[in-house]
Formats: sequence, C-alpha cells, structure tokens
Amino acid sequence: MAGGIVAALLRLLHRVEVRGIEAARGVGGCVVVATRRSTIDALLIASALPEPPVILGRPDEGAPGWARRALDRFERVGGLRAAVRAARAGRCCLVLTGDRPDLDGVAAVYGPAALIAGAAGVPVLPLHIDGSGATPHALVRWPGTRRFPKIALTVGTPRRLSAPAEARGRARRVALAEGVYDALAATAFAAFDLDRSVFDALLDARRRFGHDTPILEDAERHPMGFGRLVLGSVALGRALARTAARGEVVGVLLPNANAAALTIFGLHAFGRVPAMLNYSMGAETLVSACRTGRIGTIVTSRRFIALGRLDRIAEALGAEARLVYLEDLRKQVGPLDKLWGLAVSRVPWLLRGRTAPADSPAVLLFTSGSEGAPKGVVLSHANILANVGQVGAVVELVPQDRAVDPLPLFHSFGLTAGMLFPLLHGVPVCLYPSPLHYRAVAELVADDKATLLFATDTFLAGYGRAASDGQLSSVRYAVVGAEPVRDGTRRLYRERFGVEILEGYGATETAPVLAVNTPTHSRPGTVGRFLPGIAHRLEPVEGITDGGRLAVSGPNVMHGYYLPEEPGVLRPPAAGWHETGDIVAVDGDGYVRIVGRFKRFAKIAGEMVSLAAVEALAGQLWADESHVALGLPDTRKGERVVLLTTRAGAGRDELAAFARERGMPELMVPKTVLWVDSIPTLGSGKADYPAVRRMAENALSDGAERRTGT
Repeated sequence: MAGGIVAALLRLLHRVEVRGIEAARGVGGCVVVATRRSTIDALLIASALPEPPVILGRPDEGAPGWARRALDRFERVGGLRAAVRAARAGRCCLVLTGDRPDLDGVAAVYGPAALIAGAAGVPVLPLHIDGSGATPHALVRWPGTRRFPKIALTVGTPRRLSAPAEARGRARRVALAEGVYDALAATAFAAFDLDRSVFDALLDARRRFGHDTPILEDAERHPMGFGRLVLGSVALGRALARTAARGEVVGVLLPNANAAALTIFGLHAFGRVPAMLNYSMGAETLVSACRTGRIGTIVTSRRFIALGRLDRIAEALGAEARLVYLEDLRKQVGPLDKLWGLAVSRVPWLLRGRTAPADSPAVLLFTSGSEGAPKGVVLSHANILANVGQVGAVVELVPQDRAVDPLPLFHSFGLTAGMLFPLLHGVPVCLYPSPLHYRAVAELVADDKATLLFATDTFLAGYGRAASDGQLSSVRYAVVGAEPVRDGTRRLYRERFGVEILEGYGATETAPVLAVNTPTHSRPGTVGRFLPGIAHRLEPVEGITDGGRLAVSGPNVMHGYYLPEEPGVLRPPAAGWHETGDIVAVDGDGYVRIVGRFKRFAKIAGEMVSLAAVEALAGQLWADESHVALGLPDTRKGERVVLLTTRAGAGRDELAAFARERGMPELMVPKTVLWVDSIPTLGSGKADYPAVRRMAENALSDGAERRTGT
C-alpha cells in the first residue's frame, strides 16, 4: 500500500502524462522495453502500466531508498529464463536498456529484450520516457535539472520481432535486437511534439535546459543563453512585425551569425515567414527568387553587404523590394520591446497562441539551382520539427556535445541539421559565416572541442587539409551530405583524426534529412537507413536494373513549391509524395545506396550510364582532385560522356586501364577528358552544373588545347 502511495505521489508531482496507453491494454504477454534515463524510470513505468509488470534485474540501482522500497511491491526476476516463463504465462516483462548503443553495440544493449520476446513468442511494447533525464535522479546530468519536471511516457505500437529464416546464432540475435532498436526509435519520434511552431520549440527548450544555459554563439565569440536568445528574438521580432504583415514572407540576407538566428526566431515569434536568400546565387537569380516568393521586404545588414562586397546584389534587390537594415532596426527596438522580450524569456506562456500554427509556412528556401532555375520550397513548422525529431531519434546526444555550423542557413542542411537540431536538443551551436574559410573552421572546432560537424565532402576535405594533426579529433559526428564522400576524404579523417565520416542523404524538399549513417548503423557505400516516419517507393526506370526512381512521404515532406512561372502559388506534393529525381537502391537491411540523379544519366547506344558513377571512378583513381561528368549530345550514339577534372595531365587511356582492372564496362569511361583549374560550385558546395556545362561546351567548340581524350 505504501509503495502505491509513493508511486501515485510521484506521478502527481511530476504531472506524469501517459500517451498511447491503450496499446498496452489487452496485449497479454509482452516485453515492455524502454531506454533508462534515470534511476526512477522503472517505478514511473511500472506504476503507469495497466497491469503490474514483472521487472528484469535491478533497474532501480542507485535510486533513493523511497523509490527502491516502492518498487519492491512489483515482482522481479533475475534471469532471462524466468522472464521468458513470465512472458509465456501472459505477463508483461519490463526491461530497461542502456542509453549508449553506439558504445556497447545494438546487440548488447537490446539483446536481452529481444531474446525474451523471441523465445517467448510475444511482441515488444516500446516505451519512450521524456523528462526524467531532467530530474536530480538522471543518469546523465543535462543543464536545467529541476526537482519536479513534467514527465511524459509514450507507448508505441506492439511489434513482433522477426529475423531472416537463414539467420542463426549471433546473426539471429542481432536481427532481433535491431527490431527492438527500430521500435524504440519510432516511438521516440512519435513522442516528439510536432504540434507547435519552431519558436514554441525554442521556448520549450529554454524551459527544459535552463534560462542561462549557453546555447548560441558566432565568430564574434559572444555566447548567448536560452533566455537572452528568446529576449533578443522577441524584441527584434516586435520591430520586424511593424515592417511586415502577419503571414508575410520576409527575405533574410544575412550570414551565419547570431543576428541571423535572432531574425529567424523573431519572425517566427510573430507569425512572419523568413525566406532565406542565397547571396552566392548572383543578383539576377536572387531577383528571380524574390519574384517567385513574392518577397516585398528583405532584412539585411550594411556591414554584411560591405564586408561581402554585395553592393551590386543589394542594389538589384533594392529595386525589387524594400531593404530593412538591422542597424536601423536596432535603433527602433524600444523599451517596451525589450520589456516584452524579457517577460517572454522568463514566462514563455505569454507568447503561446500568438505564434503560427504548426501546419503553416515556417520558412521559404530555394533549391540549389544546380540543374536550372531555383524553385521556392515552403517548409511548415511541423516539417522542420519532424526532421529535428527524426534525426534526434537515431542520433544520441550527450551534455558534452558542441556543434559548429559553417554551412549557410539558406541551405536546409545548415538551417535544420546544423543549427536547429542541436540547439533544440540543448547542444550549444557556434555559427561561422563561411564554409570556405578552411583553416578558421578547423581552428574553431579545435577551440570549442566541437563534437558535431555538418558539411559537404568538398568543405570537409578542405578542413581536413587545413587542420594540424589531431585538431579535429574531438568530432564524434562528422555528417556529410549534398554530394558523395570521396575515399580520400574518408582516409584523411580516419588516419589523421580518428574520425569516421557518416554519410547522409536528403533534399531541401524534405527539410532536409531522409537517411543517414550513424555510429550504430553504418554501411560503406550507402547513405544509411531511412529515418523514422519516412515511407518510400521505387519506380522502375528503363535501362536501370539496380534501383529505381525514389519517391518519399512523411511528416518532413514540404508544404509545397513556389514555381518561377507561378509566383506565390503553392503547389503541394501530389498525395503527399515527393518525387526526388534520384535513382537509389535499397538493400534487405534498409540501407540506401545512391545510384545517381535521374537527370544525371547519359543514354549511350541504348544503355543508361550513371554520371555519378563515372565521377566516382575518376575519384578512385585521382582521389585528391575534383571531377564532374556530363552527358553531351553525340551524333552517333545519342550522347557522350565528358569528364572535367582538376587533375592536370589526366588522360582517357589511364582511366580506361583503371576501369578494366576493376572489371568495369567500357561505357563507364568518358569519351572526352578536359583539364580545368577548378570546378564551379554553388554556395552549398554542390557543383554548378549549368556553369560546368557552359565551360565544357565552350572548351569543345574552341578545340581547347587541354582536351586530352576523344
């Protein structure tokens, strides 16, 4: 009786909310599995279930005496066989796992729960506990610990584990453990609140991790705590709200700095939609983007325009829209604005209900323009938060983590993965204004002892070459996307810094991450597995037998497009499915391999040749150089492949011999090889294919002397 009173009091003090408990009713024998975050988790879970569970082991080790005594009223078993017997008898068996599978391995952490469920023939009932890690009883102490934080338990869908019929011994145990891991990841994502705005998520993070906890800084090295970030955002947001109507799209032309983050959050706080303008696009393309998004007001900075030598761009944009300078806005922030910001930073609910709904536009981004005129991509608040939650469900963060984000915020990779993902999970972020300052970024990572670094292969290779030995060794997660990772880059980071690069895949239209390799789930030659909540289908492509054209659906798929030919008209994805335009293959374990862009195949004598594969072949031979392959018209075979490379003296014969040694077909060898000093790139680090095509066509039409093979 006393134990029941203690458990009831504990639930009352922590305002425990149990979601999805109906999944646990009438399920019969099962294995309830959760990741242990605190010493009181077992008591919280056991007292919340419809029927008293049988508890495996001593998950209350280290708990205060009152919690251990309260838990004593539940039956315990010490071994797997006893747990299997209990599950077979129709009881629920509670198993709490460790929280660091990247250190101990998936099989070791989730193996006991998997073995019990498999041997007893019962389903696993995944459960996610949120909030207990903020109590004084937490196993890992995050900033913002409070005596009685709110705790939420989310019960997932019961899942019966399975393994391939041919799997035996360890292979079977690993397959079953993977099923437990996937069930917990799906439940962790389901527990992440998508029914709020991005600014509301910032307020929730402030409440969870503490008002004064440092969370954001930039190259000026002036760190901001959560409270100051909220205060500044609200004060600036009130001033911005006087320049644009609610729901209006407002251009943001700023570098990676605290001011950009304050502007984005400030616009969100008052229901305006930031449109992140890519200042590397050029004046003409930016003007086109403003017309596509119907952008009438642009927030920028005189200092940024001067330092970035963007006077021509500013002049062109000024003729299209009204430029509002931060230097002037700061003078307009009055005492009432600051007082309102201070009030919200201390009492977040004052702004609840004033921000935009979760399903309304949160940001307007523009596609890279690597293959044509940029389209406007509208992402909702729920889209962005879904991707933050999806990545968080498979990437385990710790209080010692720190992130450096040199990727521009006009790129969804830099905005969502680089800034919002760590920040909203309580990990401090340092913004840096240019990914091209290789030595400066490497020094920043070393100074901050950064553990999270998001980049493209081009940028990451630059940091590795500029850094001194060991300077980047603090990095735990070096996540790379936007372009394939070269073997030379992997080798550089492995040998000099002891860092394994984790390759991922995504698109602006998916906010952006779709799949990623992680320390627990990584396979060479792939971009990892799809994140929780993402459905996919592969559509056949004529001439390609290995893979298909990828379409995806999920809560992170965009609100819709603004097309250049239809300014301001939202075109949502058909039935919620986004056609990525990529050809991918998915293996039996769910790992995704990129075959190439649908538009980046050449059809030669009826055969489809992947231009990405041609680039990869050249990259294997000339690992430290850059390469781009193109398909150009050919009168005899329809198309021919032309390779542009920075490798001086590169020859077709050398590449052909290399391909033959590896058993690759002659079609993989480009018809023509051109030497170039550098490959034109966009601000995102991707190759600028229209510029590359013009370069190749000009060289071929001029009969360039540096053409080395025909």
